[in-house]
Amino acid sequence: MSAEAGYSVDETGGGGRRLALEGAYLVSTVGRIDQDLYRLEGPIDEIDLSGIEQFDTVGAWITCKLAREHEATITGHSDRTKRLLEAIKATDSDEGVRPPRPAVWERVPERMGELVYDFGHGFKGIIGFLGQILIACGVLIRHPRRFRGKALVRQIELVGVSALPIVGLMSFLIGIVIAQQGAVQLQQFGAETLTVNLVGRITLRELGVLMTAIMVAGRSGSAFAAQIGTMKLTEEVDAMRTIGISPVEALVIPRILASVLMMPLLGFYAAVCAIIGGAVIAEFALGIPFLNFLQRIKDVVPTYDLWVGMIKAPVFGLIVGLAGCYQGMQVEDNSEQVGLRTTTAVVSAIFMVIVIDAFFAVFFSNIGWG
Repeated sequence: MSAEAGYSVDETGGGGRRLALEGAYLVSTVGRIDQDLYRLEGPIDEIDLSGIEQFDTVGAWITCKLAREHEATITGHSDRTKRLLEAIKATDSDEGVRPPRPAVWERVPERMGELVYDFGHGFKGIIGFLGQILIACGVLIRHPRRFRGKALVRQIELVGVSALPIVGLMSFLIGIVIAQQGAVQLQQFGAETLTVNLVGRITLRELGVLMTAIMVAGRSGSAFAAQIGTMKLTEEVDAMRTIGISPVEALVIPRILASVLMMPLLGFYAAVCAIIGGAVIAEFALGIPFLNFLQRIKDVVPTYDLWVGMIKAPVFGLIVGLAGCYQGMQVEDNSEQVGLRTTTAVVSAIFMVIVIDAFFAVFFSNIGWG
């Protein structure tokens, strides 16, 4: 029995042409001659299948396509081949492979409408989530024994203590960059000693807390979304509800509290590491002694710069915790949702942190802490 597909073209008695298919017309064999069949020149009046030894759906589809293009009749088929051909013909359609694309004046408003609807739906979900948290907080205030202290301590370790090395290293390097680049620019005006002011104020007031919030969002916010999302997929959250445990009390509140409590400490720690990095590069690049740099920080940085950073830190921690937990609780259907929600949690948290930081900058400037 032949294991390959073949064909031949000959003249019929009435002056027409006949295409005879031979051998095995299977998905594994027709690829070699598929394009040759479609490039046949001249009309074909008859497609003869009497030489077919093996035939599957792909062979039937090719035969029907050739018969439709040449308006040819199919002869010599067996009962099984006939059933396959009829099944393929029943699925024939004149519709295009892709649906027609609407005009741009239709697509743009439609897409805008979808975005507005999604925004409204998401805003409604966030308000509902905040309501659940407030209710859970009220229940915990009335029944303090329900509060999970061990879960809070565990999250404090994960959010705060475990983040110290990476936050410290990042802030130290940022301090070096700020001092080095600032000194290069200030030297043009003979004011390189003001590098101390630059490093101290920008790290304590802005970059220390802001970069820490971004790092916590990428590190802990994503972990919140992934952990809670996975628990949703494995139905652990539903199981908790079944046995009378509130998922908000057990999963959400400890994570949010850990973020709020640890952000001021991490922000201050990051600012200190950045100042040390600036002092190190100042000693080598500017000749400012290390201890003198630190002493100068105390003199040139106003106390309210520290308070500005400490006031913003818990707000940033609340945003990161809310974004991670909310997106984790929205996971449904499949594991792909875990990745999508985790990405959304990080992006939305970083975006909101930067937006809120801009509002804080305007607010503190207006009250004289600029």
